[in-house]
Amino acid sequence: MNKKRIFISADHGLAVVYFLQSDVVPTLLDAGVDVVVLTDDSLKEQITRRFGRPGLTVEGLRLHEARHYSETVERERQWWLQFLRRVGSSNRINTEAMDSYIRQVAVEESNRRRVFMPLAWGMIGLLRRSPGIRRRLVASQQRYITHIYDDLFDQYQPDLVVASTPGWRFDRYLLRETDARGIRTAAVVVGWDNPSSYSLPGARVDWINCWSQLQKDELVLGSDWDPARVHIGGIPSYDGYFRKEWLMPRDDYFRLHNLDPQRKLISFACSFVSFSPNLQDVEALARLVSGDALAEPAQLLIRLHPNHFWNVPLYQKEADEMRRLARELPHVHLVEPVPLGGELGYYSGEDMPEKASMMAYSDVFTTVYSTMVVEAAVQDRPIVSACIDAPGGWNTPRKYSLPLSQIGNWPTHQRFREARAGRVATTEAELREALNMYLKDPSVDREQRAAFIARECTHVDGSAGRRTGEYLAGLLKLDKPGA
Repeated sequence: MNKKRIFISADHGLAVVYFLQSDVVPTLLDAGVDVVVLTDDSLKEQITRRFGRPGLTVEGLRLHEARHYSETVERERQWWLQFLRRVGSSNRINTEAMDSYIRQVAVEESNRRRVFMPLAWGMIGLLRRSPGIRRRLVASQQRYITHIYDDLFDQYQPDLVVASTPGWRFDRYLLRETDARGIRTAAVVVGWDNPSSYSLPGARVDWINCWSQLQKDELVLGSDWDPARVHIGGIPSYDGYFRKEWLMPRDDYFRLHNLDPQRKLISFACSFVSFSPNLQDVEALARLVSGDALAEPAQLLIRLHPNHFWNVPLYQKEADEMRRLARELPHVHLVEPVPLGGELGYYSGEDMPEKASMMAYSDVFTTVYSTMVVEAAVQDRPIVSACIDAPGGWNTPRKYSLPLSQIGNWPTHQRFREARAGRVATTEAELREALNMYLKDPSVDREQRAAFIARECTHVDGSAGRRTGEYLAGLLKLDKPGA
């Protein structure tokens, strides 16, 4: 009897963590399934060395070819289909994140595209009210198939193809070709805000695995998924947090960053960089710790965002300013995320011990509603979302800025606030008050943090990777819907 084989598209650093640094792929291999991981071509050998075992093969995902196709074959039509897909979710769910993206596009895109934005708003209105129009939009994308994976399909004959999104990125071309061949398709939700930020599928996908009932509702109500084809498997990427597998010893971690073990640790993880500067939050925190203006002597550890490493002068300049603060001010330190390499960027599993230890040993964790509020809550750390507005925002022509004080109603931000899993500060005075409250009593909001995690992650015992692997293996026994 021939063994079953699954293709897994790991087109992002977080996808590598989700599939390979969890129990997902090991569970599939233990079930007797062969797995072919498709990832950045330049990382094939690195991934094989680190995760290789019998039954696992690593092949290139050919992202350069996929990008070339998107930019050369009916480029404008593909761009508009992708844009409408991203923001065309039903208005039965909270669309605040998508609405902000629409406004960003209306400011930052070329004049040729901006002139059509009034028509786009009309189309978006129709999409949000009509499931029929949404279905036609998804179906219309299917004509764009690259055939760049023909040889891989012919060589390996996969029984199931699994992607880290339902076609929200370049994985759309792989999924479309898979569906056209009549092969089963599945996707997983890797990011906390993905179902409320990226909307409709970019390809026809048969099944999807998500974190929670909250995400399932967003997929079903917002993007018309059949509830029977949406599985709640938790978030495998966080199993290592729940099982405390990545923690460095506290003394080693403090020595790594020249931290003072006698001072309280306040960390700040940059976030939301594409919409707003973070520097004003960091400067406020730096003033409080360097001036000993808090209830306890403290120190600040700043973590740069992956976007700070994009080829965008504004983001690079902000990162340089934060590096300067760390050099010149007492008790201010900085850590930079470690890239996996290739096109997978700085959203990497290479520094999971760094991230886990930073959060676990922080007396108060601060950020701008980053997904790391979930990760910090897993480790029962007090959390403050620092949302101080930057006067003028990015203050650059054709660069959209969104005041941080106005982002509280984004879906995930709203859930964090309503859960009372942490505090929100929109001024330096509010920030100081929240920090002092937690420094005096870190148990404040502990019950709310635990309830928040249970709702958002579902499986809080470190079993999500195994459960997800078993679910994906089980799909091999099912017929392709509509076949």
